[in-house]
Amino acid sequence: MNKDITRIWQQFGDNIKAFILKRIDNKNEADDILQEVFIKIHTKIETLKDENKLHVWIYQIARNTINDHYRKLKSDSQISDRFIEEETLEENESMIKIAEGLHKFMNEIPPNYCDAICKTEFEGQSQVEYAKEMGLSNSGAKSRVQRGRQMIKDMLMKCCHFQFDKYGTIIDYHPIKCCCCHQYFLDHPEEKEK
Repeated sequence: MNKDITRIWQQFGDNIKAFILKRIDNKNEADDILQEVFIKIHTKIETLKDENKLHVWIYQIARNTINDHYRKLKSDSQISDRFIEEETLEENESMIKIAEGLHKFMNEIPPNYCDAICKTEFEGQSQVEYAKEMGLSNSGAKSRVQRGRQMIKDMLMKCCHFQFDKYGTIIDYHPIKCCCCHQYFLDHPEEKEK
């Protein structure tokens, strides 16, 4: 068990911390939240039914812990409803299915856009840091991230019709030519290998 937690820490620790720091301004609070996340992972690892969903499960724990943090602050200060009213991935099957298929789209966009999205969205790097690393202007990096997002959005919209709540969260979808969702890969296993 401890070996699993150590492996998870080594594999996800830095990215989870970056994910938290994008949402929490205070580094000490972010460190506390990171510690809470890994305590929850340690105590609940046995509830994970599918090892292939470990990544989604860990990020959901982090997201819920951040939401809990903002709930605690709510009585002391005014905060954005976006964090409090966001549906969890665990409760929102539509989002989980789409998230599981997004990697296919990431592989279909040009590598420079894929890299920009991966570093700024998943690894927690700011667009300014990304610009410096790649030798781009800040506006060039921002443009690359926005174009990458738009390419993925365009592919998703050609694939499925989506219904969103007032916060922009996917609440349902209906396949048009669904190549993004998990069900597509179940029905077409040969495509998953591509």
